[in-house]
Amino acid sequence: MLTKRIIPCLDVANGRVVKGTNFVDLRDAGDPVELARIYNTQGADELVFLDITATHEKRDVLRSLVERVASEVFIPFTVGGGIGDIDTIKILLDAGADKVSINSAAVRTPELVTMAGTKYGAQCVVGAIDAKRVSTEAKISVSDPGIAVDSSSEFEIYTHGGRQATGIDAVKWAKRLAELGAGELLVTSMDRDGTKVGYDIELTQRICEEVRIPVIASGGAGSIGDISDVLHVADAALVASLLHYRETTVAEIKAESRRDGHWMR
Repeated sequence: MLTKRIIPCLDVANGRVVKGTNFVDLRDAGDPVELARIYNTQGADELVFLDITATHEKRDVLRSLVERVASEVFIPFTVGGGIGDIDTIKILLDAGADKVSINSAAVRTPELVTMAGTKYGAQCVVGAIDAKRVSTEAKISVSDPGIAVDSSSEFEIYTHGGRQATGIDAVKWAKRLAELGAGELLVTSMDRDGTKVGYDIELTQRICEEVRIPVIASGGAGSIGDISDVLHVADAALVASLLHYRETTVAEIKAESRRDGHWMR
C-alpha cells in the first residue's frame, strides 16, 4: 500500500502567495519562501508552486523565486505555470524543481508531455487538470472526438488559469495524459476551489478509476475531515488556505488521517 501524501500548494501571483474562490477574488496569503520553510518543517510530503498568471500573461515562470523556494525545502518540489516547451522545463529543473506541472501547454502541444517524460522520466511530469462541471452553454468544437465533451460528459477542462474553456472532457483527458506519459495527475475542481465545502469526490473518483498513475486531489478543503475523505479515493491531497491561514498544520492533518485509517509518512 502506498502512503498518502499531504501537499501544501503555493499559488503565486506577483511574487506573493494568494488564495481565492473559484479561481477569482484573490487574497494575499503570505511570502512563498517563508511558507515553504514552514511547511518543510511541519513535515509536508511535497510542495507545489504554481505561478497562476504566467500563462495568461504569456511569460515564463519566476525562476529566481523558484530558486529561493527550492533552497528552503528538502522534499519533492513541483513547479507549474507558463511552461510551454522543453527548454523551460530544463530551466526549472536546474533551478531546483523536482517535477513540473503542465496544464495549458499539454492541451496545446500534447507531445510536450511525452517529450518531457522521455527526456527526464515520467516521475518528473505532472499532468495538471483544472476541471469544471459542464454548463448548458454551447460546447466548443474540438478536432479530436476522442476527448471532446459530449452528452455523457460531466466535467470540462479549462486552461490559462481557469480563464479559457476547451470543450475537452476532463475524464477522457486524464486518461490521455496518462497515455502520453505523465507520471501523475493534479486534478483541481474549479467549482470547489476556495469554497471550503470539501473536495469534489465524484470528479476525483472518476479520474482515479480511469488511470493507473497517482492522482492528487485539489480544491475545496475546509477541514481535516475533508482531506481524510478524499484520501479514501486519491493518492494525495493538495491543501492551501487551511494551512496558509493557520487553521491547522500538516502534523495535525496527518495525525487525524492516521486515525481515519490512512497510512501516512
